[in-house]
Amino acid sequence: MSQEKPDLRLVDFVPTSQLIVPEHLVEKPRYPVIDAHNHLWTRDGRDLAEYARELLEIMDLAGVKMIVDLTNAWGDELQAHLDAYQNPYPDRFSVFACVDWGRLQTEPDFGQWAARSLADSVGRGARGLKIFKNFGLTVRDASGVLVPVDDTRLAPLWDKAGELGVPVLIHVADPVAFFEPLDRFNERYEELQRHPDWHFYGPQFPSFREILDRFAVLVERHANTTFIGAHVGCYPENLAFVSDMLDRCPNFHVDISARIAELGRQPYSARRFFLKYPDRILFGTDARPTVAEYRIHYRFLETADEYFAYDPHEPPGQGRWRIYGIDLPDDVLRRVYHDNAARLILHDQTGLARQGA
Repeated sequence: MSQEKPDLRLVDFVPTSQLIVPEHLVEKPRYPVIDAHNHLWTRDGRDLAEYARELLEIMDLAGVKMIVDLTNAWGDELQAHLDAYQNPYPDRFSVFACVDWGRLQTEPDFGQWAARSLADSVGRGARGLKIFKNFGLTVRDASGVLVPVDDTRLAPLWDKAGELGVPVLIHVADPVAFFEPLDRFNERYEELQRHPDWHFYGPQFPSFREILDRFAVLVERHANTTFIGAHVGCYPENLAFVSDMLDRCPNFHVDISARIAELGRQPYSARRFFLKYPDRILFGTDARPTVAEYRIHYRFLETADEYFAYDPHEPPGQGRWRIYGIDLPDDVLRRVYHDNAARLILHDQTGLARQGA
C-alpha cells in the first residue's frame, strides 16, 4: 500500500545524501593563508580590540596568517578599525578604507574630494580601497541621477589609488540571479525570500550585464590602478567573461570570496581557470571567521572530494546544490593562499615559494 504523500514545504526539505565517497577533512591549509576579503565589524556591541584577540585564536587554529578587514569606513571610524586590528597586529590584519558616497550630495567635484579622502585614509595606514555594490545600483549624484560604474567624474579617485599604490577591491552587480524575476525559475529564490532587499530586478535598476560591461570599461580605462574584482570578478557564473577581462587587463585580479558555491559546481572549468591564472586569484571568504568555514574552503581547493556542502548550514545559503573539490597543485595553492595577496596588498615580492616554505 502506498503511503500518503506528505505536505512538505520547501523550507523544511533537507534531503540527506546517500552517496558514499571518500571524504578528506583539511584541518590546516597546505600553506599560510591570507583571507583577502572579510568584514570585521562586530554585530553584538563587543569592543573591536576584544574581537581582534578572539580572531587571533581562530586564525591560529585555522592556519590563517592574515585577514583583510574591508571596512565601510573612513575618518574616525576607519581609525578605530586600524587601532583595533592593524596597528597592534600589523602582520595579522590589514584594513581597507571606503569612501563616503553621501558627499556626492554636497561636493561639487566629488571625484577630487574622494581622492583626497583616500589619501587621508592611506596616510592613516589603510592598505587599500573597498567599493561596495551599492555603487552602480543605488548611488546617485546631487541631481538624483544614478552614478554609473564607469562615470568619468570618479577618475581622480581611481587614479589616486594607482598613484598611492593601493589596490581597489570592488564588488559590482553579482549574483546574476539577483537581477532576474523572482519566480519558480530563480535559483536563488530562497535566499531572496530571506533578503528581499537583495533583489535588483526592475526598471529602477540597470541590468546585470550593463553594470558588468561598464565595469570592464572602468578597469581597462585605468590601467595604472590595481583592481581586485570581488567574488570571482563579480561574474563567477561566467568564467569566460572573467577570463576575457583578465586577458585584456593586466591590472585586474579576482578573489574567490563567498563564491565556492559557484566554483564548486563547475569543478572542471574552475580548475582550468585556476591553472590558467595562478598569479591573478586571491583567497577570501567574506564570511564571519570560523574554523569550520575555513576548512570547507581548504577542502574545496586541496582535495578531489565529491558532492559536499559548501556551507556549514542546512539548507545552504546560496542554492540547493553541493560542490566538488578542484585538487590544486602546490605551486598554485601557494600563490592563491598567500603570495598574490602579499604582493598586491603588502607589496611583498618575495613570496613563500622563494622563501623555501
